[in-house]
Amino acid sequence: MSGHHHHHSHLSHSHHDRHGPHGHMPTDFSRAFAFGIALNIIYIIVEVTFGILAGSMALIADAGHNLSDVLGLAVAWAGAELSKRPPSKQFTYGLGGSSILAALLNGLFLLVACGAIAWEAIERFRTPSPVASTTVIIVASIGIVINFATAMLFVRGQKEDINIRGAFLHMMADAGVSAGVVLGGIAIFLTGLNWIDPLVSLGIVALIFWSTWGLLREAVRMSLAGVPRDIDAEEVMNALAQLPGVQTVHDLHIWPMSTSENAMTAHLVIPDGHPGKGFLADVQRDMKARFAIHHITIQIELEDEESGECQTDCQS
Repeated sequence: MSGHHHHHSHLSHSHHDRHGPHGHMPTDFSRAFAFGIALNIIYIIVEVTFGILAGSMALIADAGHNLSDVLGLAVAWAGAELSKRPPSKQFTYGLGGSSILAALLNGLFLLVACGAIAWEAIERFRTPSPVASTTVIIVASIGIVINFATAMLFVRGQKEDINIRGAFLHMMADAGVSAGVVLGGIAIFLTGLNWIDPLVSLGIVALIFWSTWGLLREAVRMSLAGVPRDIDAEEVMNALAQLPGVQTVHDLHIWPMSTSENAMTAHLVIPDGHPGKGFLADVQRDMKARFAIHHITIQIELEDEESGECQTDCQS
């Protein structure tokens, strides 16, 4: 049974698994992460420097947004690398769950960044200071190119994994944000109204907040072992109930082991005894193909143990 446990969901992901048995997170994402992080760190330094020189809160807010993404990328990368580690005696599920923690930390950090930038922007409304709009326009334009390029590195993997999707969405959002900063710079250049700058930075905060909220909700759901969003527990229940010889199904649990792998356990009541050779392997193959559940443990019971004395407490 354990024979085909380990080349994880090859059925569903084979279109980009050219990297040997553990191709869940193809190695080129490591390069993508490293490259994206390096590029963005350089850009952040440029942005903060010129933001201070030009007196532009919007540039600094954009740098804050970029920094949160670099951290997000780093955390997602760490999560992805740890997920590849094989199970050990302590961590019998492997360290895939670190990718869920990664998404959680990333979301929390972003909310903190939001608060800091918003605070500073509101201060700026009280005392608008001059903004060197040309500098803002040039620096933010470079940002559009850098962020878009980084997003393209992750475009392939974003379907499978919430962390890769987080990286992709953030980079696309960053390109949009930089575009907003450019427009703000142009508006200041044309009108001379310096309060446009903190207004743009508040807009950026709203955007970060909105995108983070969804990520955070999903990550919390995963850390509480909620049924993954794209799996319907009812359907799984019915599929199991229809298996040959199965009278009832109980104690069905479906949970995410990492941001890209799911597990499930179930008790099947089969009054006539074990349905014979190949049954479990078939069920595993079936569940994997239909619901993308990779680690399946099934307990077979001869009579409905629930209906005995322990109606209430043996449901655990």
